[in-house]
Amino acid sequence: MTFFRTVVFGLACAVLWWLAYSRLAEFAGWLTYSILPLERGSHLGASVEFFLYELPKVLMLLALVVFAVGIVRSFFTPERTRRILSGKRESVGNVLAALLGIVTPFCSCSAVPLFIGFVTAGVPLGVTFSFLVSAPMVNEVALVLLFGMFGWKVAGLYLGTGLLIAIVSGWVIGRLRMEKHIEGWVFETHAGGGTLDEALGWPARIRLGRDAVKEIVGQVWLYVLIGIAVGAGIHGFVPENFMASIMGKGAWWSVPLAVLLGVPMYSNAAGIIPVVQALLGKGAALGTVLAFMMSVIALSLPEAIILRRVLKPRLIATFFGIVAASIMAVGFLFNLLM
Repeated sequence: MTFFRTVVFGLACAVLWWLAYSRLAEFAGWLTYSILPLERGSHLGASVEFFLYELPKVLMLLALVVFAVGIVRSFFTPERTRRILSGKRESVGNVLAALLGIVTPFCSCSAVPLFIGFVTAGVPLGVTFSFLVSAPMVNEVALVLLFGMFGWKVAGLYLGTGLLIAIVSGWVIGRLRMEKHIEGWVFETHAGGGTLDEALGWPARIRLGRDAVKEIVGQVWLYVLIGIAVGAGIHGFVPENFMASIMGKGAWWSVPLAVLLGVPMYSNAAGIIPVVQALLGKGAALGTVLAFMMSVIALSLPEAIILRRVLKPRLIATFFGIVAASIMAVGFLFNLLM
């Protein structure tokens, strides 16, 4: 009976969610030009309408997808992920690790314990790096924001290229045989056995989904607000062709510059994707903007500092160089084709 009530309540929430979501654009326009009121066609009006539409839209999409992914994640504890990846052939392991990175709740902050656990469990070095690239870069927050702002084509494009970068980067690192550049103490550490809670019922998994919404949305809502505010400012006040002059297809140096600017930054998808939307709206090239976004999400100086605890500088530099080069290749390719 409890489960039945949970299902009915969930369906009712889904209907209410859709009714509210489908009227957001109308509500934002009414609030901007009838209640405030601002002048249609003005810079301030365009910025405010953008903000009032995108903020609830992104938060609603985020809550829905995080809830669903939270349920999926209940099947993938760190121990189970380690068990799936260990013992696989390296080429298969690279693909599997990149795919698991999408649905597992790990970010660059989790790099050290995950790296130790994977290496000591016998997971090949290249497979481990495929996972470490995929987990922060190809995540549900990035995908839901891209889908909500640009549609399924751009979201799918990002998903495919992100997975390709993770697979190729891990495969290349595996071919370089750089195990000697792992700090010696890592191999002296024994992976924790841990227990797998495989007997969770659906009510418990639904609670985990709800808890994921509280945790993740609670962590990123401020980034969403700031990112959309910046995007609204760009949308309303930056001249139409300004971004095209510095991030357009005609500027060959724009892709390397975007990656160089992105790596030192420390942000997540929630903060950077609203800015990406505004940049594209002002004429920036898709490949350049994707390269910038990927470098911000997948690579950061804090991550390098954390990884230094387990990796020697040469391996860290190799990791960052291969991923950055792969991101630049994607940027150039999409600027050429689109």
